[in-house]
Amino acid sequence: MSEANFTINSNHWSLRDLYELFSSQQQVALSEDASQKVQACRDYLDQKIEKAEKPIYGINTGFGSLYNISIEGKDLTQLQENLVRSHACGTGKEVPADLVSLMLLLKARSLSYGHSGISLEVVNRLLFLYNNQLLPQVFEQGSLGASGDLAPLAHLSLPLIGDGLLAEEGKLKSSDSVLKNKGLTPIKLQSKEGLALLNGTQFMAAYGSYALFKVLKLSYLCDLVAALSLDAYDGRPEPFNPLIHRARPHQGQLQTAQNVNEFLTDSKLISRDKVHVQDPYSFRCVPQVHGASKDAFAYVQKVFTTEINAVTDNPTIFPEEDVIISGGNFHGQTLAIALDTLAIATAELASISERRTYLLVSGQRDLPPFLVSKPGLNSGLMIAQYTAASIVSKNKQLCTPASVDSIVSSNGQEDHVSMGANAATKALEVVDNLETVLAIELICASQALSFRKSNTSPFLESFVQSFRDSVPLIDEDRILSYDIAKAKEFIAQTELDSDLMF
Repeated sequence: MSEANFTINSNHWSLRDLYELFSSQQQVALSEDASQKVQACRDYLDQKIEKAEKPIYGINTGFGSLYNISIEGKDLTQLQENLVRSHACGTGKEVPADLVSLMLLLKARSLSYGHSGISLEVVNRLLFLYNNQLLPQVFEQGSLGASGDLAPLAHLSLPLIGDGLLAEEGKLKSSDSVLKNKGLTPIKLQSKEGLALLNGTQFMAAYGSYALFKVLKLSYLCDLVAALSLDAYDGRPEPFNPLIHRARPHQGQLQTAQNVNEFLTDSKLISRDKVHVQDPYSFRCVPQVHGASKDAFAYVQKVFTTEINAVTDNPTIFPEEDVIISGGNFHGQTLAIALDTLAIATAELASISERRTYLLVSGQRDLPPFLVSKPGLNSGLMIAQYTAASIVSKNKQLCTPASVDSIVSSNGQEDHVSMGANAATKALEVVDNLETVLAIELICASQALSFRKSNTSPFLESFVQSFRDSVPLIDEDRILSYDIAKAKEFIAQTELDSDLMF
């Protein structure tokens, strides 16, 4: 492992900072200041336990509804390790590698503030796994998003004590064998450490941050592809005039109109005389619809920026104030509502994209039906629109809010839960679905443009030419599933400066 070139300290992280750190795959270590805070909190907790006359929740008691059962000092290590093993109840699909990696980074970040009673050994081991991309096997299902993400974080923590599985270069191996090969031994957890590892919102935070990384890029590309569709449909420029947006100055609306105008600079198509007086809403109202989603993403970004700079385990320890507080910072309600908002705002971008696709293939404005030279003999892009419609419908089902649900757990002790983990997994699914719907619109818009005699803008012409290297023009029917996959890959590999995203 190379020497760390990024240190975790008390500095505030923006979501952009997290994106750039995560994307760069830099080696990460605790700063000297953070290490001192972590150690000071651990020393304080050890002294507190030694002098304690009353039970301290989760430190020398059971957990959840078992909070009233005191645990002897000789059993504190077994208590913490039992906690990790018993809570490893995850099921369903495995969490993708990038998200497990992000969970490790965010968990270490949250523990670095010196309010968790964790040992330096545990935090450094988490960072060792992150830096070496030794990724615990974690499952999507099992968290209520209330006492934190208990089940996913238990699976994330199992390798620390030599249990569970680690993925090394994509292959799952027993954690114990991987640690031995690295010259490491399992950690013996001390008082409170298991609880500090399991209490927290890092599953929700990782999914939400990752979804934002992806959707902020897609939001920009939605404006770009919409501009391409507008020109291919022979749309009108007036709805993007800055004057009308200054009269209703929502930030997202203003930004969208500005983006579209910039994309269409020097387009001969957009500036030519039009026969039609107005365009359908899916073209005319792009600033208003895309803009509303941008404003929603800004709210979600604010929530997750706060969360990645927060302490979210319980109880929370304040050595300087000589206070240990059992509270609810692990509750995911804030994240659950934000994640539901993210899903809804993303689904709207897919919905209006599909409507533009429908109009492009409908045989209007001198475009051939289904955008193929010999319709009838060829079905062209007819069924591509069906696929987009199917995905948009699925998004509507996924946008049923998870945050309004709650199921009582732990014998009534945990009587209101956020369901933020479910909100997280379905929000990312909606984002992935948007990528597919946008890929279909891009195929249709670039195909429609080929039937125009005038040129679009130099910028868009260059973009389409790059796209043509991945997806050639459709002269006659072929297997469109391959084209959609290539278009998605083109979108995924399109690199944007982070200034355009954040």
